[in-house]
Amino acid sequence: MHKIFIKFATLSLLALVACTVQADDSFFGGGGKYGGENRGKPLMPAQINANWQQECAACHLAFPPGLLPAASWTKLVAGLDKHFGVDASLDPTQASDINAFLVQHASNRWSAKTAPLRISASAWFKAKHNEREVGANVWRRPAVKGPWNCGACHAGADKGDFSEHSVRIPK
Repeated sequence: MHKIFIKFATLSLLALVACTVQADDSFFGGGGKYGGENRGKPLMPAQINANWQQECAACHLAFPPGLLPAASWTKLVAGLDKHFGVDASLDPTQASDINAFLVQHASNRWSAKTAPLRISASAWFKAKHNEREVGANVWRRPAVKGPWNCGACHAGADKGDFSEHSVRIPK
């Protein structure tokens, strides 16, 4: 009986190690399930930049810097005069300050060759918000408005908390 237990424990441990290695390989390395896009945890940095908070949150959620790679943030700030159809230009000092903050706290795990301008264009966003999980009709609801309005479903979005356990999709 003791030998059977030892064999079972050994096989269980090997299976656990194999699953861990598979998870690491598929999500964090080599392209993986999100095509090399891995934003890391979208946590807010401990120190918040006042210009970023004031300017970005004036129109929408001040998106956590960890949601995109540095190249995306640099492109976004450089194109504020045509920010998704709106002129969101800032004076050069403010733009530089905000860009430095976003780049410093951007995802450092992104290996995809793309630098999307929209968070909703990333493979990981699409995988997490697929048609089965979030139907097209949800984006059109007045309380949701679109995929850019994270706070509609993620109550902690303004703090960088996008936990699936606290999602509440408005009716």
